[in-house]
Amino acid sequence: MHIENADLNLLKALDVLLEERHVSRAAARFHLSQSAMSRTLSRLRETFGDELLVRTVRGYELTPRARAIQQELEFILPRLRALVRGGVFDPATSNDSIRVNCTDYAVTVLGARLFGRLFEQAPRLSLTIEPLSPRTYDEIEHGRVDLALSPVQPPSGLHWQPLFQEDYVCAVAADHPITAPRLTLEQLAEYPRVSVVVLPQQVMVIDRRLAELGVTQRSGLRVPYFEAAFTALPGTLLIALVPRRLVDIPRCGDTVRLIEVPEELAVPFPYGMVWHPRLNSDPAHLWVRSLVAEVASELRP
Repeated sequence: MHIENADLNLLKALDVLLEERHVSRAAARFHLSQSAMSRTLSRLRETFGDELLVRTVRGYELTPRARAIQQELEFILPRLRALVRGGVFDPATSNDSIRVNCTDYAVTVLGARLFGRLFEQAPRLSLTIEPLSPRTYDEIEHGRVDLALSPVQPPSGLHWQPLFQEDYVCAVAADHPITAPRLTLEQLAEYPRVSVVVLPQQVMVIDRRLAELGVTQRSGLRVPYFEAAFTALPGTLLIALVPRRLVDIPRCGDTVRLIEVPEELAVPFPYGMVWHPRLNSDPAHLWVRSLVAEVASELRP
């Protein structure tokens, strides 16, 4: 292939096709019809002199050439975007697409301020929020996720910026028998707990601390979302240990009340954002990260 014969506008479509490995899904993400994306794939095959995607009994698979191209695109596309902009970014005219992984906690705590401000300043920008998962950091490495909001610091090679400090508080049903203003470790072990399991293959911050203290809790309820933990409490003896900023936002009416966690658990932890170094100087991503940091800085201490 000669560069003179290449249509660089096809690279973004190629990136989506290789990620999705499915013409229909790639067409939906790229806002094209399936037939138009099929024609695009044909042009890409001609341009690269390779099948790129090969149909098998398990669906489409990447050819060896396609896998090599996909690795290169992870680094090339952000640089091309910066090159075309010339280092100048105008949020008012940007039609960039940003993909973020985070929990419902981050959306609840930051979303109200962040979304309003972001779409007021960048009305054409596309923001996709997907759940934080055990694959998130690998997805960042491979360019499929641009930013993650998490209390779990990433492996070396990814950038981490602390945003704020958080701590835990205990939530129980309004008629729960515990009436003291602060829970004890013995009470925590006595009653069943709602465990919020965001990352099934990783130990949550609060669970790691409990293990260090040798606290064994009664089996209770495991849920994937913090909001589900609040919903589960009324009419039960369950105890939920939740980030304090969640309870700053009214919920559940008079059916839930708060108790301070045991002193041994009253230890703040950092919440931050994670991204790949290749996006360090990309103007659009810089702007989004600065907006997230700005909103986080406005949270109460």
